[in-house]
Amino acid sequence: MPITTKTGDKGLTGLFTGDRVAKYSPVMEANGTIDELDSFLGEAKHYVPEEMTEILEKIQVQLYDLMAELASRGKYAKVGDEEVRWLEELIHRYEEEVQLRAFVLPGSTIASAKLDVCRAITRRAERRVAKLVLDYGFGQNALIYLNRLSDLLFIMARAIEKKEGKLKEVK
Repeated sequence: MPITTKTGDKGLTGLFTGDRVAKYSPVMEANGTIDELDSFLGEAKHYVPEEMTEILEKIQVQLYDLMAELASRGKYAKVGDEEVRWLEELIHRYEEEVQLRAFVLPGSTIASAKLDVCRAITRRAERRVAKLVLDYGFGQNALIYLNRLSDLLFIMARAIEKKEGKLKEVK
């Protein structure tokens, strides 16, 4: 399959439904932000502990499914309750390790800073998907997943900082 197709040269791109939409459409804004997140997660994997690398790789696969859901306008939905429960279980596990008592200054280590950038991009993706849910009526699974993912990335960053004795709480 060729990489260069020239089908996007006029500012349109194809969805899974076969429809062509503007590259700046809300669907493409959401998917572009998720794609950006995927790239930054790929970078973060090189800095986090091995256990977290496996988690991030699984998330990257799930992000492809989220993008497919959005590109099909909700007709292809592979990420749902099971994936959200998995994120929630990880959040609870790391919360027990960290035991936060106050706000924190993000980025006390390179690894946690990488995860904090991913968290901020996840929040932006969540805002883009919220538009799809509220204005167009699809993407609810993606919205819930991204909301939990941002929480997970936050607490994983704090777990790294705590383990390295660099967790900086603001009191």
